[in-house]
Amino acid sequence: MGAVDVTKILVANRGEIAVRIIRACRELGIATVAVYSEADALAPHVLLADEAVPLGPPEPAQSYLHIGRMVEAARRTGAQAVHPGYGFLSENPDFAAACGEASLTFIGPPAAVIRALGDKSRARRLAAGVGVPIVPGADDPGTGEGALREAVLRLGLPVLLKAAAGGGGKGMRTVRDAADLEIQAQAARREATAAFGDGTLLVEKLIERPRHIEVQILADTHGNVVHLGERECSVQRRYQKVVEESPSPLADDAFRAALGEAAVRVAQAAGYVNAGTVEFLVDDRRNFYFLEVNTRLQVEHPVTEMVAGVDLVQAQIRVAAGEVLGLRQDDVALRGWAIECRVYAEDPEAGFAPSPGRVLHLYEPQLPGVRVDSGIRAGQDIPVHYDPILSKVIAWAPTRSAAIRRMSQALREYVILGPRTNLLHLRAIVDHPSFAAGDLSTQFLPDHLGEWRSPAPPLEVLAVAAVLAESTRQAPGSSRRRGPCPIVASPAFADPWDRLRGWRP
Repeated sequence: MGAVDVTKILVANRGEIAVRIIRACRELGIATVAVYSEADALAPHVLLADEAVPLGPPEPAQSYLHIGRMVEAARRTGAQAVHPGYGFLSENPDFAAACGEASLTFIGPPAAVIRALGDKSRARRLAAGVGVPIVPGADDPGTGEGALREAVLRLGLPVLLKAAAGGGGKGMRTVRDAADLEIQAQAARREATAAFGDGTLLVEKLIERPRHIEVQILADTHGNVVHLGERECSVQRRYQKVVEESPSPLADDAFRAALGEAAVRVAQAAGYVNAGTVEFLVDDRRNFYFLEVNTRLQVEHPVTEMVAGVDLVQAQIRVAAGEVLGLRQDDVALRGWAIECRVYAEDPEAGFAPSPGRVLHLYEPQLPGVRVDSGIRAGQDIPVHYDPILSKVIAWAPTRSAAIRRMSQALREYVILGPRTNLLHLRAIVDHPSFAAGDLSTQFLPDHLGEWRSPAPPLEVLAVAAVLAESTRQAPGSSRRRGPCPIVASPAFADPWDRLRGWRP
């Protein structure tokens, strides 16, 4: 495979992204090692991999965030490389460095690049240094409330307080009234410290109702950098993306070229290697501003794969092995339209709170042009300890309107009984006239679906769920007495995979 001989990869993640990586490796003829916590002993990624190594208790700090156990698992199984997926340790420079010290190939950018771009203040200065517009702000307003207040008054309200480290919407607060500054700053610092171990904040002028558009980049170790077009990620809830698409309905050829060229300049200035995403905010006059760089594979990478015809996971592996990218900018051609919906185990009636539980029944849509990246199976218990994403539905079609219709039909055919999910909410989004018109912003959900309520499920669905719950509750070995049928089955469920612990395909 190039300068590094990669025949076995440890997948340092779980859920749908671990399954996605394992399948990409199989196409390349590369063996895989899964890692798992006690809560994931029979999860699909564990059953699919060639080998599996237990990490420890369900708590992330003792399993998926434990650098020492990850490195030891790779050493013990003879893996030459580690793929971090997204989340967990994927943007942790210490993990990338630990892999290097253990002579393991880290499938991502170098530790120094992750560290530099992971600090939003440094990343902003880097972008500005190569002429890429940035949102007006104060990168280092100081730790005291007085210095913060001075920076806010200098910029003018409204402003956005942001954690300097990390992402995913954590440690972010909008301030519209100076009287609210102190309480919002304290809340942002607490959340940032809990999530990233760093309560440092930066302040940006708030752009009202922007679009959130990002550019996928690929860079090799030989100095080649290309972009694969843009993704529209404006449909968000509490700064978390919900629906993404590629290309953006806002972009024409000139806008796409300008955005892509800016992303490539940032990547080159940072000495970027492997796959990454440069994110921008776009105002109502089509001015774009650098936001941040995600130094990893994105959750929404499949929409780019579908329109650009590039397997990003396989490209990551080849680049990490030292191969030349083999792709010039002129070779990149976007075809058709792709839309992705993230399916979560969450309860819309409880403020979209996580909804763990057993998957009683699962039917995934099987339509032309529809792809489901899934990390669940029927009979599986969805743990409470991790991000509640279950799967992603991706629909491709020659035109945006056809892709929307295809996605709408796919969501109607998708059945998950057991945990509550956001499937009906996703349907409401893609069926909304403003979504069809491409009238998008980061305020799309508050503006159009702020009062949305989940309709009651049909009686036949409730009946099926009750029968499934009762049958699993009364499984052989259960000592529970009969009573009202719960929607979520009891732990007495006899999972057939449990008899095959240790089996590998």
